[in-house]
Amino acid sequence: MENIQQKLNQLRAELREHNHNYYVLDNPTISDYDFDLKLKALQELEEAHPEFFDSNSPTQRVGGEVTKNFETIKHEYRMYSLDNSYSKEDLLDWEKRIKKLVDGDVEYTCELKYDGASMSLTYEDGKLVRAVTRGDGFQGDNVTANVKTIKSVPLQLKGNYPQKFEIRGEIVLPFDGFNKMNEERVANGEEPYRNPRNTASGSLKLQDSGEVAKRPLECLLYNLTGSNLGVSTQFESLEKARSWGFKVPEVAVLAKSVDEVLEFVNHWDIERHKLPYETDGVVIKVNNLQQQEELGYTAKAPRWAMAYKFKAEQVSTVLNKITYQVGRTGAITPVANLEPVELAGTTVKRASIHNADQIEKLDIREGDTVFVEKGGEIIPKIVAVDLIKRPLDSQQTQYIKQCPECGTELVRTEGDAKHYCPNYNGCSPQIIGRIQHYISRKAMDIEGLGGETVALLVNEGLISNYSDLYELTKEQVIPLERMAEKSAENLVNGIEQSKQIPFERVLYAIGIRYVGETVAKKLAKHYKSIDALIDASQEELEQVDEIGVKIAESVKGFFSADENILIINRLKSFGIQLKVSEEELEGLTELLKGKSIVVSGVFEHVSRTELKKLIEQNGGKVSSSISSKTSFVVAGDKMGPSKRTKAESLGIELLNEINFLQIIGIK
Repeated sequence: MENIQQKLNQLRAELREHNHNYYVLDNPTISDYDFDLKLKALQELEEAHPEFFDSNSPTQRVGGEVTKNFETIKHEYRMYSLDNSYSKEDLLDWEKRIKKLVDGDVEYTCELKYDGASMSLTYEDGKLVRAVTRGDGFQGDNVTANVKTIKSVPLQLKGNYPQKFEIRGEIVLPFDGFNKMNEERVANGEEPYRNPRNTASGSLKLQDSGEVAKRPLECLLYNLTGSNLGVSTQFESLEKARSWGFKVPEVAVLAKSVDEVLEFVNHWDIERHKLPYETDGVVIKVNNLQQQEELGYTAKAPRWAMAYKFKAEQVSTVLNKITYQVGRTGAITPVANLEPVELAGTTVKRASIHNADQIEKLDIREGDTVFVEKGGEIIPKIVAVDLIKRPLDSQQTQYIKQCPECGTELVRTEGDAKHYCPNYNGCSPQIIGRIQHYISRKAMDIEGLGGETVALLVNEGLISNYSDLYELTKEQVIPLERMAEKSAENLVNGIEQSKQIPFERVLYAIGIRYVGETVAKKLAKHYKSIDALIDASQEELEQVDEIGVKIAESVKGFFSADENILIINRLKSFGIQLKVSEEELEGLTELLKGKSIVVSGVFEHVSRTELKKLIEQNGGKVSSSISSKTSFVVAGDKMGPSKRTKAESLGIELLNEINFLQIIGIK
């Protein structure tokens, strides 16, 4: 039996190496025929000896596993989006911000931004254990069975790799493969796919992994994530990942200045058209990983990275009609309904015009020939009007005065770009929009309940606000369109499970204007219960870190409405989490209340992330730069000399990590 296992291991290792040479290095060292013979021999041996089954064997790439429901998995490390830049000035501003926050010279790694489906792969002991889509950045779908069929994804690593880590990248569909797929579809009388990116993304959600295996997908990797990875720069991490067997594009370069970055950008703005994949820009990252840690993150993106977008494609078409949409907050958005036109691989029929000021500024009118662009935003926008082609009988656009849904007179407060419908409880799109926001993934994440079903429930008179969800029964929802008994059961169970969602997400879910995820977290942490938040005066709210007048007014306005208090009381009665749990409160103190603390350098006993967490758990505020408002600095090894000098010149105390841990009671 030992000989059989040795033979299996030998065949698997050989096939992995040939697979790597062919799909990653593009340098085959064996014919397709010989490869197939070896694969067949391995399959026969594995079938004869199922006791030696290996889920990461090369034979498992053919797929065949069926996934009916993709499990939602929380990312161990959040997958952030990137801030965008479009000019040299944007990059210079970014560089200035960086140099204020870190010491020493700054180098940049420049990489191409591939347009695919973002993916996080987790490896343990060199084996692929999990592949999860980006999702909302906090959690995504487990698509491991499908990703295992992609030949450029190593199932077993080689070399000296960390025991556990994640690697992020893009699943892409090369142009050649995309074109062949479309030729087959057209030959079969089927509609061709619209573009490679959407086709790649859709492939990952096919239920039969055998079907995914037939698609020529590739996986391009670019970012190692985890702890103790044995690398000190982004460029080194790319080289390491390549040596472990990953397909890491070779085009990345090191740049010492923004001018060198722009050389890379300008080169690839032209040369990208020769690449086998779709690209839409360049990603520039601070190369030094310690500097990356110093810079940290905003609520949405890393401060140490920037996406420089290539000039957006632009087309012209006719604007047939301007219609108006009502959002969940009552905000009115004008929408341009266009003569359909091809733009960046998709057919565009609608474009955003943002608000009345934009209409006036560009003098946009129905019947105009307009220029449409798909830039950083997903939704195309009108950027200009072709006045030469304007019809002689053209009429200036008169912005609507009444809500297009309920007829209520619109309002526009001073300093606000948008018009609003004030009919909070009687305007159908606002009611539906608020409930759709409440059930969304980042909010209550109610499984089995989607936006269309919410609209059906409201239109059928079964619910009129999100607290009504908790009284729904299976019998009430079964008669709804496309609702079977199992679906109805899942919906009711999903609503019940949402009662476990923590307070900070509930606070975001209830839909107070200007209270996004980050603000909701701050308010939940500060007040710890909905009752304390309701009782807070506007002046008290304004004293909370990063809560300005606008947010404070909105919070007070929300809770001053009787109907909102009624809904909150109903949520309480149903057992929704409207205060921070005992478990979350455990370990929280106010030892550092009112203190602004900077963390700088490399630490021995706890990580920088853990230090920041400890500061916040003990009531302090983590600041990224030293100023006269800084209470003290937790200084580690390799703290930047200019930061040290600045702290000393301002008379700010420097504590080492042992001193700091003693202050908060950790010996």
